[in-house]
Amino acid sequence: MLKILAVEDKKQLSDFVKVPWYIYQSDKNWVPPLLLERKQALSPSQGIFKHLIWKGWVAYENQTPVGRISAQVDQAHLEQYNDHTGFFGNFECIDDIKVAMELFRVAENWLKEQGMNSVRGPFSLNINQEVGLLVEGFDTPPYFMMTHAPKYYGKLIEQLSYKKSMDMFAFLINTNFEPPSFMTKLLAKLDGKVALRAIDRKNANGDLEVIREIFNDAWSENWGFVPFDKEEFLAIGKEMLMLVPADFIQIAEIDREPVAFLVLLPNLNEAIADLNGRLWPTGLFKLIRRLKFGYPSTGRIPLMGVRRRFHNTRLGPGLALSVIDAVRPHAVNKGITSVEMSWVLENNEGMKTIVDILGGYQSKRYRVYDKKLDGS
Repeated sequence: MLKILAVEDKKQLSDFVKVPWYIYQSDKNWVPPLLLERKQALSPSQGIFKHLIWKGWVAYENQTPVGRISAQVDQAHLEQYNDHTGFFGNFECIDDIKVAMELFRVAENWLKEQGMNSVRGPFSLNINQEVGLLVEGFDTPPYFMMTHAPKYYGKLIEQLSYKKSMDMFAFLINTNFEPPSFMTKLLAKLDGKVALRAIDRKNANGDLEVIREIFNDAWSENWGFVPFDKEEFLAIGKEMLMLVPADFIQIAEIDREPVAFLVLLPNLNEAIADLNGRLWPTGLFKLIRRLKFGYPSTGRIPLMGVRRRFHNTRLGPGLALSVIDAVRPHAVNKGITSVEMSWVLENNEGMKTIVDILGGYQSKRYRVYDKKLDGS
């Protein structure tokens, strides 16, 4: 018998977090997330919950979890767009349309109760977190903080009247690429005009605020953009700094004004893949040892931006290539051989051109869906 229960206590939250272990047990490309991190991400103490509310549900058949879903209302999104759109996320399900239908029914009903007349997703919480359903690239594991899914998820979601809203790409770039002459000449022209530096750990709060301001400006005209809150970004930034050398965060300046930045993260999924989500009793020791003595051979660029006034100018691509070129030798020195640039909107022609210049190629495609809610 199928039951859908709302997440109301710690036991149900634990069930909610552990549902993927039931779904992916035979998927060799799934990387079990750290259970502690997943629970912390949903803790009421997280800064995102100052502007976002959420509700989660778990589907059970004969007391065994067979699916889950969440619904979210993000006040920051509503203030930006005034579109009465809520989100769904954290969707996991066995290959059974009846289970999927019941999960989406309760999520959509809750969103309607909150005054929403349309729904978009999947977002783990909102657009500044894990975004999109994997629809191409199932044959390799996901990179850190990127999603994975069985092939049948798209079919289930589309059977429930969800339509594509936007696709995002992940691109792979080898760090030992030979810079084309165009790039070499462009960077030479910028030499002496653009100063590049690593983030200053002694002034971490100040530099993180610089990065937040550039990001909010650079991305402000992109599809679905919601600005990062200062306190929320500071918390995220401090977590990033625990994971990376300062050289992995590069800032470009013109006349001492910060105008572009790039963040490179080690692909921690390499280091946690066999921990089965657990840091105790030995997982934490293994993770620390691997990061110290066997650094991941892959990395991911989750954040990058160039101030908007340089978009569609000759200087814009040069600034983007400058921060990439600045971080590359440090990545190579750490043994990183390839980097995933993700995610990139399908209509971001500028970034796709830069990927082409660097010899990159598309490795995965993710999809965000929209649906009008009945009665709206």
